[in-house]
Amino acid sequence: MERVKCLIVGSGPAGYTAAIYTGRANLNPVLYEGMLSGGQLTTTTEIENFPGYPEGVQGTQLMEDLRKQAERFHVDIRRGIVTDVNLDVRPFVVTIDGSTQIEAEALIVATGASAKYLGLESEAKFRGMGVSACATCDGFFYRGQDVAVVGGGDTACEEASYLAGICNKVYMIVRRNELRATHVMQRRVMENPKIEILFEYQTQEVLGDESGVTGAMLVKKDGSTRKIDITGFFLAIGHKPNTDVFKGKLELNAEGYIVTQPDSSRTSVKGVFAAGDVRDPHYRQAIVAAGSGCMAAMDCEHFLRMGE
Repeated sequence: MERVKCLIVGSGPAGYTAAIYTGRANLNPVLYEGMLSGGQLTTTTEIENFPGYPEGVQGTQLMEDLRKQAERFHVDIRRGIVTDVNLDVRPFVVTIDGSTQIEAEALIVATGASAKYLGLESEAKFRGMGVSACATCDGFFYRGQDVAVVGGGDTACEEASYLAGICNKVYMIVRRNELRATHVMQRRVMENPKIEILFEYQTQEVLGDESGVTGAMLVKKDGSTRKIDITGFFLAIGHKPNTDVFKGKLELNAEGYIVTQPDSSRTSVKGVFAAGDVRDPHYRQAIVAAGSGCMAAMDCEHFLRMGE
C-alpha cells in the first residue's frame, strides 16, 4: 500500500492552494482531483474579482494557472474520487475509486460544496450563459438589466438586494406564500422598489437562445402561468457540502459542513484539516477558499513537524 505524508482531496482553489504551500514545504503532497477537475470555477465563465487578474480571467484558465503552479512544486496530481476513509487508524487509510488504498499521515479535505439547482433541462442548458448560483460572482455582468433570483431564504434576499444595487429590476421567485428569511432581510427586499416578489411561483422553463437567457416561464400554485423577460437567472436555494464520505467520521454541522476549530482548519480528528467551501457555508468565494487552503497547508505542516 502506498504511503504519503500529505494527501489532499479536491482540486478547487482551496485544494490547489493547499497543494502549492505543502509542495513548497517539501511535504511531497498527493492531490486527488475529485469529481470535477478544477472544481466549481470551471463551470464559471469570466471572473473579475480574483486578485491578480486586472482584466478578469475565465474560470477554467484560473484553475489551470493554479494547477500549473502546484505542479511547479512537484505536487502529484491524480484523477480519482475518494469513496471511503478510515480515520480511526494511523496513518489514515483512504480508498480511491472503490479500490486503490493509500495511507496518509495527514489529510486535507477540500471537496467543496455543490450548489442546488432546480433540475430543469433548460436550466442546465444555459448554465454559464445567464444561469448562475452566485450573484456576487456573476451579478456584475448583468448591471442595468432585468434578472431573477429563485429562493425565499436569507441567501436569496441577500442575493436579490445585492443585484438590486446594480441591476434594473430583480424578480424573486418564491415557491411558498411567504419568505423564509429573517424579518430584517424580508423588510429589506420588500421595501426595495427594484425588487418584485412573485409568491407561489415555480420555474417551469428557462428561456433563451444562442446568446443566453432571455426569460423564464413561471407557473403559479393555481395553475396560471407568467412569462418574465430577464437576462440573468440566479439560484439561491442552498448548497450541499460534498461530505457524504465523511459522515460519522468527522464532526459535521446540521447542514453537513465540516466543523473546524476557531481560527483554524483543524477538524475533530487530529491530522485531518478542512479548507474551502466544504467548511464555509457563508462566503463561498474563490479567494476565501484559497486563503483557507493556505491555512490548512500551514496547519498540516505544523502537525507533521511537531505532531500537534
